[in-house]
Amino acid sequence: MATLALLEELGVTVVYPTAQTCCGQPLINTGCTYNLAKAAAHFVDTFCAFDYIVSPSASCAAAVRHHYHKYVPTNTASEHVINHTFELCEFLTDVLKIESLNARFPHKVGLHHGCHGLREFNLASCSERNEAAYSKPVQLLNMVKDLELVKLNRADECCGFGGTFAVDQESVSCAMGRSRVHDHVSNGATVIISTDTSCLMHLEGIMGKQKESIATMHIAQVLRGESL
Repeated sequence: MATLALLEELGVTVVYPTAQTCCGQPLINTGCTYNLAKAAAHFVDTFCAFDYIVSPSASCAAAVRHHYHKYVPTNTASEHVINHTFELCEFLTDVLKIESLNARFPHKVGLHHGCHGLREFNLASCSERNEAAYSKPVQLLNMVKDLELVKLNRADECCGFGGTFAVDQESVSCAMGRSRVHDHVSNGATVIISTDTSCLMHLEGIMGKQKESIATMHIAQVLRGESL
């Protein structure tokens, strides 16, 4: 809902096709390619008539942009959908090229970079690469009044969710999640935000077990200046 409201506030005409289903990303993770082909074909049919397809989840958008070519026939419709599917922050910075936001969020924020956003969409620089530091989410957050972005010790480390990885490797997944929570809490964040709700769900579950009072929000909510 925050993504919808944010795009409309920025002058975008948004349509939410009610025929849509899952993009099929969990099927990619588990190798269920036969069922994925059906889901991907339905996704293409549902969204091929739109100028852009925007998702508040980098993992979903990455499934379409970086994997669909292996599972759908190559034609005008599929190529359009693959090439015009964007993660929200990428759409705001690269397509709309926004330079200001009418939002205020007076809180200390820790930004969790989801792995798909980092390593499939290049939303931010990665510590394992020899490259100049940059971050499209930070570029947007710098437009939000009174927001204080805390500096993390390991800003681009995985939270350990990884979809079915959290089920197959529960103990490793939880250990990674606890490490990320500690990084945010120890550096004074009162809110953890991310471009992916799947990461936030994982971290929120861990914080619930640890009785941490820190909140979680999707970046779209913060870019609108929504209340905690």
